[in-house]
Amino acid sequence: MDHSFAVRCFSALGHPRRLEVLRLLIRHAPGGLKAGDVAQAFEQPASTMSSHLRILADAGLISSERKGREIYFTPDIDRLRGLVLFLVADCCGGRAEQCEPLLAELLPCCP
Repeated sequence: MDHSFAVRCFSALGHPRRLEVLRLLIRHAPGGLKAGDVAQAFEQPASTMSSHLRILADAGLISSERKGREIYFTPDIDRLRGLVLFLVADCCGGRAEQCEPLLAELLPCCP
């Protein structure tokens, strides 16, 4: 992952609502959520939520798919994985034992 992509991602996530939306979509992966359901979850007008979803999509963090009359949004798990790996790539300076606590916290999320 290059720096410019990481900066775009972090810029999109710099707004508290967009960070919450991404976390909501991650909880509903891989099926995703309808745009209206996302707006309803945060009691936001559809136009406001549409803007947040567009910014996340432009950053490459989520994607959309039309199913009939509905648009479903899903997180791009591969890109999110890349973003996390970008953050921790140099965390231990070659000393794996320093990364063990981080790995121990990540493993329980994926039974």
